This record gives sequence, structure tokens and C-alpha cells, in this order.
Amino acid sequence: MEVRIDHVIISVSSGDITAWKGDLIVNASNSGLYGGGGVDGALHRAGGPQIAAECAAIRQKQGGVMPGEAALTSAGRLPNLGIIHTVGPIWKGGGAGETATLARCYISSLDLACARGARSIAFPNISTGIYNFPRQLACETALSAVVNYVRGAEPDKLPLNNITFICFEQENARLYGETLKTYI
Repeated sequence: MEVRIDHVIISVSSGDITAWKGDLIVNASNSGLYGGGGVDGALHRAGGPQIAAECAAIRQKQGGVMPGEAALTSAGRLPNLGIIHTVGPIWKGGGAGETATLARCYISSLDLACARGARSIAFPNISTGIYNFPRQLACETALSAVVNYVRGAEPDKLPLNNITFICFEQENARLYGETLKTYI
């Protein structure tokens, strides 16, 4: 499923994000940037020890990454230009600003991608694993943040022309695809 917003194609697919061929992959990381489980662990394993070393340098310099923020490393052994590590919120029932923090994950990642001049970026389903963010709300938040970012950007300041959501689970891909149709 894909839609065009201005000059940017926003699409949804299912599969393994480590196999995606494009400029920047977004990692659903933890605040310490330690390779964990899910997408985080998969990207660290596929990219190799260089990613962990660069994450350690970020920790040493700034103490990690706060929820809603993002940091950039190389992609290690992966063929991409880099990995953007963003820290999603842990779901606490919805009264702790989780939705706004999740939206900032996408915006912070897009800001880094644009600053790097990236033409393409792939997002996983941030915070929907062990952080327990409700999947429907996470989907709506992600797509709204990305679409509003694209619509609000000046075309000459938005190098991106492809934004992909790669869902590991088929059910998430269906959910994102159905929600993305509402932007046609």
C-alpha cells in the first residue's frame, strides 16, 4: 500500500527491516542505545559491532537518548547510509504524554534524515513491542506525524521522496495499510 503526499511516496510493507535497501533505517531503541530485543537486537546483530561501538560513543558523549529524541550512527555491515536510533515511550496508560512522545520519535527521525540529505527512510512499529503502546493508536500517531511533517515541509528543504513503514507482523502491516488509505 502506498500514497503520494506532495512529492513523497509513503508506503507500508511487511518483512524484515534489516533487508530493506534504502538510505536510513530507524531503530526502535532504548535510552542507553544498547542492542535489545526486537528490531533493536536485529539491527545490532545484522549491522555488527561497529553500531554498538558508535552507540557507546554517543552514551559517553551525551549519556544516551531521551524518549522522543533520536541519534544517528553508521549502518555497520548493512548496505544503508546509517541507522537512526529513536527511543519510544513506554505505555503507562496514556496519561503521561506517551502519544506526543511517540510523535516526536518520528519527527526527530525525519529531522535527522533531512539534515543528512537522505532520499529514503524506513520506520519499524515504534513502542508496540515490549513498550506495550496500543497498536492502533501507535499506527495513527505514526502516520499522522509523518504525513503532517511532509505536508508542512518546504519542498526544497525535504530531500526525502520515499518513507516506508516496515511491519514485522502481517497484522501490523494490514493495520498500517488500512490507516494509510485514509490519507488518499
